[in-house]
Amino acid sequence: MYIALFIIMLTFSIMTDGLFMSSRNISNLIDATGYIAVLAVGMTLVIVIRHIDLSVGFAAGFLGAIAAILLTQAGVPVYITIPVILVLGIIVGLFNGFLVAQMGIPSFVASLAAMLIFRGALLRVTEKTGTIIVKDEHFNAIGNGFIPAIAKIGELNLLSMIIGVVIIALFIYFEISKRRNKLKYNFEVISSGMFALKITFISAIIAYITWILAGYNGFSWTVVIVMIVVVIYHFLTTSTVIGRHIYAVGSNPEAAHLSGISVKKITYIVFCSMGMLSALSGILFTSRLQSATTTAGTLFELDAIAAAYVGGVSAAGGVGKITGSIIGAIVMASLSSGMNLLGVGISYQYMIRGGVLALAVIFDVMTRRQRARA
Repeated sequence: MYIALFIIMLTFSIMTDGLFMSSRNISNLIDATGYIAVLAVGMTLVIVIRHIDLSVGFAAGFLGAIAAILLTQAGVPVYITIPVILVLGIIVGLFNGFLVAQMGIPSFVASLAAMLIFRGALLRVTEKTGTIIVKDEHFNAIGNGFIPAIAKIGELNLLSMIIGVVIIALFIYFEISKRRNKLKYNFEVISSGMFALKITFISAIIAYITWILAGYNGFSWTVVIVMIVVVIYHFLTTSTVIGRHIYAVGSNPEAAHLSGISVKKITYIVFCSMGMLSALSGILFTSRLQSATTTAGTLFELDAIAAAYVGGVSAAGGVGKITGSIIGAIVMASLSSGMNLLGVGISYQYMIRGGVLALAVIFDVMTRRQRARA
């Protein structure tokens, strides 16, 4: 997917005479991807345990509207509003988890019911005023503001450059650590040359994007929030017992249950996590628009699911990476941005994005068949 992203960016950059890779466009592209990327992180874990959550879009829209109401009509400070909305998101996830884990309702049906409930709830809370304008500067800065520049090196934001270096260092550390662990237990790994090429290639992409953003306004708060979410969930899924249990449940729920893992508990945890990230997505979207609308959340769930599958999550469960889903979200956003710059009609955009999603799933199916034969 990193190679695919590189090819997509290079192609659109050539076709738009460098406009696609301009600082402004890349900054806008990444900021516009933020609320979908957050959902894709949660959706990754949901799909990994062999479930689906169709309610996340309108749950995000509804919770974003509640945040707007608290800020504008109730006069609640932003530092109280955000934790309250995140807790409400956990409660939403708890509701879905109860239907799936406790009642045994298929996740597709349970989340479809929840989607309709939140769609109606969103219309209900916005029916009097329609669009709810948010004027809180601190809240709006979450979706539109940038981190401060502690200093400038020429035209480059120094703090953004430091963050970019830290990201590259963390990436290299996690990759080397993962490779050492696999070698320790005699797992198959790629050759040293290919590993070095992979590290260099991905680090170069991160460094180049950092340089572009640092030359504009630096990293936005949206990017910082998404990075924090990615680091937390990457650590959770790769270095904790809960993470191992999530993948064990996704690989084989029956075997996981027989080995002492509580499948119900893991289901609750994953859906509560999804609910909390839906709330965060709603906050990011409402903040970016500086308002809550009656259509907020429309098709968010499909974009999140597409990002997860394009990023390498297996439809059969048990396989998928948080970082892959983020790259998947950026790939889909890059396709939309590039086609918009080229003036491609919206009808063709939907067909092309659908084709990319189909190819990603076909690749997953063919890969699993080859592994099964081997």
